[in-house]
Amino acid sequence: MPLTLILRARTRNRGKISFLTKLAPNCRVLDVGCGNSSPATFKMARPDIYYVGLDIYDQPHGTYDTNTGIADEYILTSAEEFPGEIEQRKSLFDAVVSAHNIEHCLFPEETLTAMIRALRIGGRLYMSFPCAESIDFPKRKGTLNFFDDQTHRYLPNLDHIVNILRSEGCKIDFFTKRYRPTLPFIVGMFLEPLSILMNRCMPLTSTWALYGFETVIWATRTSPNASVS
Repeated sequence: MPLTLILRARTRNRGKISFLTKLAPNCRVLDVGCGNSSPATFKMARPDIYYVGLDIYDQPHGTYDTNTGIADEYILTSAEEFPGEIEQRKSLFDAVVSAHNIEHCLFPEETLTAMIRALRIGGRLYMSFPCAESIDFPKRKGTLNFFDDQTHRYLPNLDHIVNILRSEGCKIDFFTKRYRPTLPFIVGMFLEPLSILMNRCMPLTSTWALYGFETVIWATRTSPNASVS
């Protein structure tokens, strides 16, 4: 794994890269709402995984060209059909990753339910999304206030998300309403004057860590469809 990803995993021990490092060898992973660099990042972190990406529009630069060996599969669909595409793949995956996707969805609850059902029993889910408090954060380039991103459709409610997860047979392994990993938080404090001056979020997600922009959830599907604590 590249040094940059090792550092990300160690300094953000509940972040996406850390989640990937803890998955079983050769597992099948669904990346829901995958961004332009996401397939390459997943494969650099875990070259052994079978990567399936799902998005509503194609990305530039051949990111999802399976001939390049980056993505094993790429599913292109519409916003309207997004949850339906996931629903067709019940119990196929060892892990599902939804990193800052649910807030963009036209049908967020249906998408979440479909993601859970795409997991095998024992499969693991990673979710991150803007915290509810972000509607009152300062506006910055790179998105610090929820409304900075014009493609945001839905402000997730943590309690509601957790209730859906439990009702669909998931055990919550970890959650935090406002994720503030220590080292990025400290870096964010030092860089905050520059962030204000430049009106932009600073690198290494340090500004996000300072404000606690992200809600993060790790969960495991323990049963087909029964509430668990």
